[in-house]
Amino acid sequence: MKKLFIATTLVAAMLVPASQALASSHHPTGEFSHLGECPLSHPALTFCLYAESNDGYFTIGKKNVPLKNPVILQGGLEVNEEETEGVFVGAENGDTLSKTPQTVPGGLLGVEAPTWWPIWLRNLFNEYINKGLTGVTATVELAAPASSILVDPEALANEEGTALSLPVKIKLSNAFLGNNCYLGSNSKPITIDFTTGETSPPPPNEPIHGSAGEATIGEMGLITLSGGAFVNNSFAAPGANGCGGLFSFLIDPFVNSLVGLPSPAGTNAAVLEGKFQLAFAELVRASE
Repeated sequence: MKKLFIATTLVAAMLVPASQALASSHHPTGEFSHLGECPLSHPALTFCLYAESNDGYFTIGKKNVPLKNPVILQGGLEVNEEETEGVFVGAENGDTLSKTPQTVPGGLLGVEAPTWWPIWLRNLFNEYINKGLTGVTATVELAAPASSILVDPEALANEEGTALSLPVKIKLSNAFLGNNCYLGSNSKPITIDFTTGETSPPPPNEPIHGSAGEATIGEMGLITLSGGAFVNNSFAAPGANGCGGLFSFLIDPFVNSLVGLPSPAGTNAAVLEGKFQLAFAELVRASE
């Protein structure tokens, strides 16, 4: 019944034509107030989209990176009656996928305090490692134009097929690695096809299941799916490139050996947990 309600809510919404009116400025109010970067200047826009992942993780090779800092995906969808997949339109200010650094536990060398230490000592040690010279952050960045993002509300609601496809690259940052250390690139992105259903990865990974979440509709018409999970554990991760600047020919292999790269399909995973929101563009315009 939950799937039926979510699917009916989203698919029925997609069949309602969008207004062609343009807003002079983007200052929505009420429950739409956080949709200020919705590309309302795009005349054929059907929906404003906002997704916030505040939990989950990325596993790349030997490294598991929990999502502790919220990652925002924002923009809009242009949808016609013949298709369920929407054409993604990037955020008005270009900040479509937030560049949110996540701490890599144990830093570059993967050193963490023993679990038998007192909690206060473990926290102190891990904070020192994570913030010191060997401390590393990982930042997922969009590696292609926003129009390359795929969003399928029907697949999301039915928990089957690709609900969200993101072409990304992952930046590893610390003083030693420099400012251009990446896994993946704009020319060769890591494409992650997320589902809210069950995955079918190659071994050794085993299937995991996502969730569309619970659907609610606000008084002004904001559709929210809360507590959902977008999952994928069948993508491959390439080796590092550009690490250490001029010395990348030495540092890239070193990073690869520490992280376990390249990492083939079936050994990596990505899980994004949080909320997914849609609102008719015409309703958001009307709220200004």
